[in-house]
Amino acid sequence: MIKSLITCDCGGSQTVDSDALAQATGLSVPRTCTALCTSQLQIAADALQAGDTAICCTQQSAIFDALADELEVASAPLIDIRDRGGWTEDTTSTGPKMAALVAEGLLPTHPDKTIDVVSDGLCLIVGPAATALAAAEALTPYLSVTVLLAPGEEHPGTTEADIIFGTLRRATGSFGQFSVSIDALQQPAPEGRGTPTLSPARNGAQSECDILLDLTGGTPLFPAPEKRDGYLRADPSHPGSVSAAILAASHMVGTFEKTLHIKSEPLLCAHSRAEQTGCTRCLDLCPTSAIQSAGEHVVIDPLVCAGCGACSAACPSGAISFDAPAASHTFVRINTLAKAYSDAGGATPHLLVTGSKGSEMIRMAARFGRGLPSHVIPMEITALNGFGHAEMVAAHGAGFTRVSIVPEPNSDRDALDTQMELARAIVGAETITLIDTPDPDAMSDALYDAPRSDAAHSPVRPMGTRRQITRQAARATLGSDTILPLPEGAPYGAVLVDTDACTLCLSCVSLCPSGALGDNPDLPQLRFQEDACLQCGICASACPETAITLEPRLDLTDAALEQRVIHEEEPFACVECNSLFGVKSTIDKITERLAGHSMFDEDKLRLIQMCDDCRVRAQMHSQNNPFTSAPRPKPRTTEDYLSKRRDH
Repeated sequence: MIKSLITCDCGGSQTVDSDALAQATGLSVPRTCTALCTSQLQIAADALQAGDTAICCTQQSAIFDALADELEVASAPLIDIRDRGGWTEDTTSTGPKMAALVAEGLLPTHPDKTIDVVSDGLCLIVGPAATALAAAEALTPYLSVTVLLAPGEEHPGTTEADIIFGTLRRATGSFGQFSVSIDALQQPAPEGRGTPTLSPARNGAQSECDILLDLTGGTPLFPAPEKRDGYLRADPSHPGSVSAAILAASHMVGTFEKTLHIKSEPLLCAHSRAEQTGCTRCLDLCPTSAIQSAGEHVVIDPLVCAGCGACSAACPSGAISFDAPAASHTFVRINTLAKAYSDAGGATPHLLVTGSKGSEMIRMAARFGRGLPSHVIPMEITALNGFGHAEMVAAHGAGFTRVSIVPEPNSDRDALDTQMELARAIVGAETITLIDTPDPDAMSDALYDAPRSDAAHSPVRPMGTRRQITRQAARATLGSDTILPLPEGAPYGAVLVDTDACTLCLSCVSLCPSGALGDNPDLPQLRFQEDACLQCGICASACPETAITLEPRLDLTDAALEQRVIHEEEPFACVECNSLFGVKSTIDKITERLAGHSMFDEDKLRLIQMCDDCRVRAQMHSQNNPFTSAPRPKPRTTEDYLSKRRDH
């Protein structure tokens, strides 16, 4: 538990009100230092020895960590309130913003889950002979190298690397477990003088390696090649990139930790039911093809997953969620920032969501430019594409009047644009903005020029699933009597049924993965609960009458939480016992169509109008009982045998 906070005004370059910060955070905040990392380092040493202390400086983290090691104590949490708050052109108070940043910085964190990946240093190099052989010569002291040359290339003679000839047809896997398929494979014979003889060419040869160095300069072997661990790709005509790839490959031997970015719940997945394909949002978005169909749900290869987070933001059911850190931690950070800023007296907060590159832009703007406005609160996200519409709507509900996002160079813009479009449809286009610029000054100017307006609702900080948080935040913002139209493909909406075409076969009910569609065991009814609908489309594709269509929308009324009847018909009364069964219109239609048929006389038509019990009973007692068989043979007794004996 952190009890005190050490602050520094960095040589008088920022203003820190220690008394106001102490009142806002509830921590003990001594007099602000001026040169904590140099002449006042003893203050930091005393604080580290006392424990339960956080230091508001991240620039000199190496000094404070070294000091902690020297003192043989645990390192203190470091919080940046200078680049993100104190260094600014804005003349209004930065106290509320600093209080918010401190509150967020003191939130408990949990280590990421990891898996060990072992590399034995088996490296396959593919590319032109001159470049590939030079790379092999540089890597053989560190790795076990095999060079794949194109058919017809000349064997280089003696070399420490293994040389094979062929065409790399396909590669799968990732760092530590690549599997390659080679066509026209020829291997040199180890015996004989002169140029080595080659074995007969064969197709479909399989092999494995830990590292794949692609120097062909052609089409990448994998989608999103820069995100595939262990796959190094360089242009053979660019020596600098080749050297960088060789250097990176030389270090790829040993045991490494791979972060497990995603957590999955297969039972919640709405990918497919009964071979009817439904939701494919994650499959369509995954840049590395780490997600594959496995029947009624999807599976994720954790070693191929690059942790972009787009699948988590798009998943309508919560079957996939980001776990490094957990998605719930992002909502906690949003609520903490908003509450601490408001409690400290701040107004019109503006949330700025960035990745690592965006945070670097903030530091550059603070040191050399205008910095951030005092009401703009930055929040760095590990996986920017994991910040979806639920987080944006939650931020608006928590009290942020605007949410701005600075995309990363490697962000999936299509996925990000889809989530922003959905959030804008819910809370308004003017509240969700994208600042797409690599220029720190342009970013600062956009933030200073953005209009400021007070929140029109009382802040709420809902908890639960992403769907529940979205709904509660939207209700707080827009009211509980609103129905919003949403863009095509949104994970919220209604099921519309053509009652003239629907026969109440209820195949949609049996296949609905979320239970949004239901029936009534006592009456022919089709029921629907809109809040549970994922808009996966399985019901529409499975309907034999093509009677179902989907309407993307967000119903914030209480009716969306209840099951309502969307189609019902009069039940049919059994002509024998008068019990209700089936659908009257269906029974009448079948009877009408079969009337006059040679195989259906009046008695047969009457069977159709009976319930199950009466139908079986009537068939058992009918003259042409389908359940009857030939008469059983009469049992033979001793008397029967003796009666035929002549001596008896």
